[in-house]
Amino acid sequence: MRVAWEEEVTTMTSPYEAVVVLSRALDQAGDVLAAVHPDQHSQPTPCQGWDVERLIRHLVATPGKFAAMVRGEQPDWATDPPVAGDPAAAFRTAADDLIHLWHQQGDATDERAADMQTAELAVHTWDLARATGQSAELDESVADRGLALMADGLTPDNRGDAFAEEVEAPDDAPVYHRLAAFSGRRLDDAWLDGTA
Repeated sequence: MRVAWEEEVTTMTSPYEAVVVLSRALDQAGDVLAAVHPDQHSQPTPCQGWDVERLIRHLVATPGKFAAMVRGEQPDWATDPPVAGDPAAAFRTAADDLIHLWHQQGDATDERAADMQTAELAVHTWDLARATGQSAELDESVADRGLALMADGLTPDNRGDAFAEEVEAPDDAPVYHRLAAFSGRRLDDAWLDGTA
């Protein structure tokens, strides 16, 4: 989600690596979406106030909004339309378009923007996996890059409405747990083991 702190984030590594990791983030989000059953849509998620159906709508709309940002446009983050048909298929089509657009940027690739997109996807993919009891391991490189981006630019003063207050997590906790905690997610046992 586009937030104020994105302007403060410094360049971290090569822009090409940023797009490679973003591609992994999109791939795993598509896989998690594909494993959601329709009867799970009313279940709560770690993203406060959103059930699974609302989170699916947001995830499916996200690649298209990210593509608008790459084109220099301002997407409407306030609305996520209902999804017609297969959510995973719709997401993957939009994800392919997004990565194609990033590849077209070449040397002009904005690494910071790509990392911001990875961070958003990493958090919400974890949200959806936890909410639907999925046990498949998520790509740690995605969370590592997302957490580094957020830790570099997100402070208590600029979290805005997009993020709750940071939750404490042990330094040796799995990286997705640390990312979720930094994003303000509760780390109680039910969310951590996917039985909430």
